[in-house]
Amino acid sequence: MQLTDTHTHLFLPEFDTDRAEMMQRAIDKGVSKCFLPNIEVSTIPLLLKTCDEFPSTCFPMMGLHPCSVDATYELQLAEIKTWFVKRKFYAVGEIGIDLYHDVAFAEQQKKAFRTQVEWAKQMNLPIIIHCRNSFNEVMDIVTEMLDDRLKGIFHCFSGTVEDAKRVMDLKTFKMGIGGTVTYKNSTLPQVLSGVPLPYIVVETDSPYLTPAPFRGKRNESSYSWYVADKLSEIYRLPIEKIAEVTTQNAMEVFGGF
Repeated sequence: MQLTDTHTHLFLPEFDTDRAEMMQRAIDKGVSKCFLPNIEVSTIPLLLKTCDEFPSTCFPMMGLHPCSVDATYELQLAEIKTWFVKRKFYAVGEIGIDLYHDVAFAEQQKKAFRTQVEWAKQMNLPIIIHCRNSFNEVMDIVTEMLDDRLKGIFHCFSGTVEDAKRVMDLKTFKMGIGGTVTYKNSTLPQVLSGVPLPYIVVETDSPYLTPAPFRGKRNESSYSWYVADKLSEIYRLPIEKIAEVTTQNAMEVFGGF
């Protein structure tokens, strides 16, 4: 069984004391590929160091997270853009709009998002979208900029049936499903009952959003198994089939790996 964690921050300090052991636990659970989204300029060395330490398992993405957009965002974007000619990245991400934590730089977030979407189109790379409390704002920009070069993942999808339909109508985007689908009061199981499995990829967002039964503790990529197990229940398919299809879906997004 091969699972793919399409979104995990394994380079963060939360893993500094046991990163190698944590990676082995993931491999032991069948998680053979992990895609790591950048956050901001300061995290680039950590991201690349982790991917260099685990080159057959960890694959880097490059972008500016919306929560890191501030008055210096143009300078950060200029530096981030230089990295795309230095080595291979598998997506532009994590990018998007976040209107949950702070709306002071909402307009700058939109500008940064548009800029990075345009990069992705120029480089024929997928985008990994963060859209907390901003699904409509993100969707407006994606729809406006959509062409046959644009594809990606709506990371940490937590929307309604109608939101899911709008993602599916784009044709070239998947929904990233993580630990929240296992939560007792989550509405995701009901929403996903109307979403065909080819639109789904598995993610953890480690070290955040830990699935049951470990909620409240640090998340890690091995816990992808618990997300897949819940999807197995929702779709009434063996977990091996969930792993196979969601990994194939990830390959469609990232162009093979």
